[in-house]
Parts: sequence; structure tokens; C-alpha cells
Amino acid sequence: MRLNTLIESCKVVSLRGNEATEVSSVTSDSRKVEQGSLFVAVEGICTDGHSYIGKAIEQGATVVVYDKPMIEEYFSRVTYVQVEESAVALAHIAAAWYGHPSRQLRLVGVTGTNGKTTIATLLWQLFRNRGYAAGLLSTVANYVNGERYPTTHTTPDPLTLNAFLRKMADAGCEYAFMEVSSHAIHQKRIEALRFAGGIFTNLTQDHLDYHKNMLEYRNVKKSFFDSLPDDAFALTNLDDRNGMVMLQNTRAAKKSYSVKGIADFKARIFEKHFDGTDIEINGKQLVVQFVGVFNVYNLLAVYGAALLSGLNEEEVLRELSLLQPVAGRFQTFRSPKGYTAIVDYAHTPDALSNVLKAIHEVLNKRGRIITVVGCGGNRDRTKRPIMAREAAERSDKLLLTSDNPRFEEPEEILRDMVEGLTEEQQQTALTITDRREAIKTACALAQEGDVILIAGKGHEDYQEIKGVKHHFDDREEVEKIFSSHHNP
Repeated sequence: MRLNTLIESCKVVSLRGNEATEVSSVTSDSRKVEQGSLFVAVEGICTDGHSYIGKAIEQGATVVVYDKPMIEEYFSRVTYVQVEESAVALAHIAAAWYGHPSRQLRLVGVTGTNGKTTIATLLWQLFRNRGYAAGLLSTVANYVNGERYPTTHTTPDPLTLNAFLRKMADAGCEYAFMEVSSHAIHQKRIEALRFAGGIFTNLTQDHLDYHKNMLEYRNVKKSFFDSLPDDAFALTNLDDRNGMVMLQNTRAAKKSYSVKGIADFKARIFEKHFDGTDIEINGKQLVVQFVGVFNVYNLLAVYGAALLSGLNEEEVLRELSLLQPVAGRFQTFRSPKGYTAIVDYAHTPDALSNVLKAIHEVLNKRGRIITVVGCGGNRDRTKRPIMAREAAERSDKLLLTSDNPRFEEPEEILRDMVEGLTEEQQQTALTITDRREAIKTACALAQEGDVILIAGKGHEDYQEIKGVKHHFDDREEVEKIFSSHHNP
């Protein structure tokens, strides 16, 4: 593809060389440069691509796109494009390279602290169940129709992102649903995508290892809605105190959902069980296979987005009653000994308290809650004591254990968590570093009618220790213990 086609939407400061030069591939990773590549030098969190310009040219790059005026010698065979911001240019070049696939899809983005995966996945399932070709980009898996691809980030880099959207468009997908993380918005990964709609779930403490403070985190999320086109929809959770902030400057059609107040999409909750909830949406009654008020919010967002994307209300209500929870999100296992284990991905204070509230609502003091929880290493340390405190306050028995320690010592993470507990809570909480042992202990403590919550890892089937991923799946551990109950 010609360079001038690729940089058409970029804010070019200066260009030295041939703007009609043919480009054979596009990359921002100097290790992937080959003869005829266009290399975009982006300053990242850990490394700065500008330091690798020389290496990229040695490996055959014929075009270099950069934003820091630091090039000392120019080679005549190379075309140099200085832009205002490399990360933005990369997003526009990636979209152009893949033929602007987001323009051929109805792309809906879901952002917020909790609920992104559930909402995006349920929308994809609902549309597929209605016979539409649809794609999904999520934390758990990426799908092009029914074909599954593994994921590495919540929101991939612009090249991977546009490559997936291109696959979707080529496979005839009409719709695509994606999680939009605050990192992706901040790093301009979604900059050149055309969205048909945006959904805001909620905003609670997370990623403060990355964002300076909650205000910056909120403003990053808001910028996604600010950039929606005027023919898109912006659907927000009215019951979150930041819900209306998201819509302040958007050009998109403003829509809202609520359980507490008056909104475009409104739910009421009647009965709660461990295998579902009786609800009413916009005056229509239905039974859904989801537990907890937080899941009613997720389903409301799905309902609203499906209607705003053109589906018929009757169809959507019917599908909502058939949908099932996403893997590792409030997944319920029943022990032959009469207690219940729930595996959930809750890894923020808010998500943890939501899941525990949901268990309390159903249990209604008819049994005890035993919680097994840890915190990830090399992530926001400030949420560790808060997580432990939330768990202790809402559980009858607390077991603190390892999550993904990554490059930290598990004992140090546990010490940070214990700091959130009162002296009395510290006396009763158990600290068991080995996650397998912690789950076994919780099951040994449980009696008929009790509920064990195993929180933090959900769908993950590994534990990351010192850079190595070891196979470990909370769900498998529970099933092993329960099958031994059958065969003592």
C-alpha cells in the first residue's frame, strides 16, 4: 500500500523522502521489521520506540514515523514522517492498512471498571443467538462469529485490533462488541475506530498503579464518549455517580439505564435465588439465569444496547431469559455435602463487595459465607487492604491466599492485605499462601447450607509466578474436591 494512503488521516508535521513509496508491512515493534516495512516509533510505558529507529532501518524499514525531533542523520532510501503524536498516527495507519474495518461493522464499545466482559460477551451471544454474524473482543476470548482466538490484553494494540475487525468484516459480521479499557483509551489504541455505540458500566477504584488518581481515570473514560460520532448512542448507568458525567460532552444520542430511578431502560427486582433472579424490565416480567443486583445492571445494559442496535423488544426479552453467565463470573458449583462454591473473577474492592452482597441477598442468613481471596502482584497496591477489609466485613470466615503474585513475594502481598483488617479480624482470618490448600481448607470448613466464594481469578487457568504461568484453575480445584466427596 502507498504511504500517502496510509498517512492520509495523520497530523503530519514534516515529511522527508517519497510520499508515494510502497509499504510492505506496518509495525511498532522493531523486532518485526522486514524489508519495506513502515516502522512507527511510539513512546511506551517501559520502552521508547524512538531508541529503535536505527535498528528498524538496519532491518530494512523504508518509512519511519516518529514524533520526537531527534533524528540526526537521514538516509536517502528512507522516508521520514514526523507527526504530532505517534500513538495516534499508529492507530490511523493501522486502520488504513486494514481498510478501515470498523466502518463496515456496527461496533459497540463497553467501558467502566466492572461488568465490561459480561456485557460485551452477552451482547455477542444474544446477537449470535438471533442469527446475526457478530464478533467479540474481550478479556476472556476474542471471537469471529463462532471461531475463538486467545487474548493477551483487554484491548489489543491498534494493529491487532484492526486485524481482528478486518477478519470480522471479511467473515460477514454485521456487529462487533468490544471491551474498551482505560489503558486503551489513554494509549490511543482505539483512536481511529468508528463506534456505533458506547456503554458505561460504573467507576470504582482500579488501575491507580497506572492512572494518577480517580479524576484522571474518570476523564480518560469520559474521553471515549466525547469522541463518539453523532449517529452513535451513548448508554450510561444512571445509578453510578459518574454516569451522567460521561454524557456531558458527547454528540451521540444520550440514553440511560437504572434500577433505582427513572431511565430509558428500567429494571425492578422481585425474587433472588442462587440459580437466577425474577425481574421486570420496562414493565415486562422475566426470569434470568443470573444472580445479584450487579448482574441486573449488566443485563439492563445488554437490553438497552440491543434495542439501540435495532433489535425488537420481544426478541431481546426472550433471549435475556435464555442467556447464561460468562465463564468464571459467579459460576456456581454444588457440593454433594450440601454447600455451594462460587468462583468469581472479582478482583477490585467494588466487584468483591458486589458478589458478597449478592450471596447475602440470596442466603438471607440461612448459612455462613466463607471467602477465599488474594491480590495480584505488581498491580495497584492501595486496593489490597481495602479488598481484605471488604471480604472480612461481608464474610463469616476469611482465608487470604495467593492470586497471581507475578514478580512479588506472595507473603508481602498478604501482609499488605492483612493491614486492612482490624485486630479482631486478624485473629480470625486464616492466611494460607498456597491457593490450592486455601481452597481445600475452605471446603473442609464448609457445612451444609454454607457458601464458599473463591474470588479473584475466575476464568483464568493459570497462576503467574516469577514470569512463568503455571496451570491452575479454581473451577478444576473445586470439581476435584467435590468428586472426592462422591468417592470417599
